[in-house]
Amino acid sequence: MQSLHIIDGVVDEKVDLNAEYPIVEIFHSVQGEGFHSGIPHVFIRFGGCNLRCTWCDTDFDQYEKMKASEIVTEVLQYNCKRIIFTGGEPMLQDLWPLHRLFKQRGFNLSVESNGTIEIPEGLLDWICISPKDQVYPNSKVRQRTGNELKVVYVGQDLSLYDELKIGFDHRFLQPCYVDTASIQENGVMFQETEQVVKENSGWRLSLQTHKWMGIL
Repeated sequence: MQSLHIIDGVVDEKVDLNAEYPIVEIFHSVQGEGFHSGIPHVFIRFGGCNLRCTWCDTDFDQYEKMKASEIVTEVLQYNCKRIIFTGGEPMLQDLWPLHRLFKQRGFNLSVESNGTIEIPEGLLDWICISPKDQVYPNSKVRQRTGNELKVVYVGQDLSLYDELKIGFDHRFLQPCYVDTASIQENGVMFQETEQVVKENSGWRLSLQTHKWMGIL
């Protein structure tokens, strides 16, 4: 198997460097929600998803094909060793080539997934699952263990997650944020979510602080 150097002098397998991915965007920002809120990461957002939630804030049908070598080169521009694979649904992709390329450069790898695709053991350092049962009742969550369970709250009964939550170290309830000029509409949902968290031990409130700040 041929190997090849890229810009930082690390030797990589050519087959890994040539792997292609649908990329919506790559950007450096602060994680605005969940367990790692406030910590800078490089976000790699993949195109494509096997679900279509009405509140999704990503146009995952608009993407460009990028080789893994191009992705690595872009990520290396940033002074940050933490990556979040997000989407869309990142687990539609074979992430092993990116795993190998980034791991030998000392990166910490996280994923945000809807959980409908089982995640291979050892692929990622942090697994955040955001199930969409409240919108797709027949979407079976196959990834039932991980570090973080992050549920978007739209008024559903939390007993829906009684069995699933057992497999996760941290459990977050996040109010559904709607892109609207009405402050009141989101405010009502924020207040309701806060009340539900107070009434259900074992859950923590997660807020999308990056949207308040007007950043990615």
